[in-house]
Amino acid sequence: MSSIKFTINKKINDRLGRAGVLSTPHGDIQTPAFVTVGTKATVKAMTMEQVADTGAQVVLANTYHLYLQPGEEILKKAGKLHKFMNWNGPTMTDSGGFQAFSLGAAFGEHVSKIAKGEDGRIAKQEKGEEVLSALAKVTEDGVTFKSHIDGSKHHFTPERSMEIQHNIGADMIFAFDECTSPQASYEYQKEAMGRTHRWAKRSLARHRELLKENGEKRALLGIVQGGRHEDLRKESARIISEMDFDGFGIGGSFDKEDMHTAVGWVNSILPEDKPRHLLGIGEPIDFFGGIENGVDLFDCVAPTRMARNGTIHTKNGRINVLNAKYVNDFTPIDSDCTCYTCQNYTKAYLSHLFRAKEMLASTLASIHNLHFTIKLVDDIRRSILDENFEEFKKEFLGRYYGNQ
Repeated sequence: MSSIKFTINKKINDRLGRAGVLSTPHGDIQTPAFVTVGTKATVKAMTMEQVADTGAQVVLANTYHLYLQPGEEILKKAGKLHKFMNWNGPTMTDSGGFQAFSLGAAFGEHVSKIAKGEDGRIAKQEKGEEVLSALAKVTEDGVTFKSHIDGSKHHFTPERSMEIQHNIGADMIFAFDECTSPQASYEYQKEAMGRTHRWAKRSLARHRELLKENGEKRALLGIVQGGRHEDLRKESARIISEMDFDGFGIGGSFDKEDMHTAVGWVNSILPEDKPRHLLGIGEPIDFFGGIENGVDLFDCVAPTRMARNGTIHTKNGRINVLNAKYVNDFTPIDSDCTCYTCQNYTKAYLSHLFRAKEMLASTLASIHNLHFTIKLVDDIRRSILDENFEEFKKEFLGRYYGNQ
């Protein structure tokens, strides 16, 4: 029996989108929801109390990074993830599979999993070709990689990923998968997708063994791959949906201009009564496109990463507080925002902090960006319940992107 329960409360007319409640062992998540990323059991520059104050419902940590530092044994001794980082709400961990991409095909190339055009910055992976880089190598068994910290060698398999994630102790974990480059050939995308499906079966088998061994409640989500190709995406969705996962993640590479259509391909096939998570997506327009095509959860480092560079969300689009015009601007970042930063500080103060390279700059900017992102997805949820999704979408996007 699954340790999570998903209930749909309202649907968008003639769309796949829905508003619901995802119940976990550590509380309910009102969906759709933004999942705050706490990579190393911390949301950078913020305490967990500050994270909670932004309205965050759930936090996702990174299996690869926690495995390397501080290590799964430390987390077990500490009472697992919730106690270790002082977070009482729902938690998730990714599988470590994304590192096969970021340390493999994309290593040193500054290529994201979202294709924005064929720029040819990396060679295409071809059928039968193992991914080999300075730090990671993918084979049928798993991923062999070198630590980015000290160069030591490690090996992840689907079984090992399950063991590490169970030791970390999140409420919801992901099956081990291979995330391919958007520049990979069709042949390689198909080969990697098949490997992901085989890894999914192995992940599920080991997960079930561990549940019996430790008696804990933990949900496992299977991941759909297939890159930018409709036939592969649909095939992957059919195969993964036939496995007994508690929910689903949509991973891999996308075409930026057609991401929402690709998500729709997948969610029209995945079971309606289980939650769907779009991995690594955090742009405002993509929340609307993902949600109307059936996505329930999103995670992304973008809000806090942007904040640490001085880029701030406002209802009228992004601003960079390092720009000269903000040096003497004694108004809040956003006059309508209720976050701690906007209620107490001005753009001039944040501009000063960033220019002076004060640590507080990252904290105050991160508080605002995280609050903005979480509230946006919450507001989309409310628009579904109030049956005015289209109106809210048009109004928000017109204002946010109006000057771009």
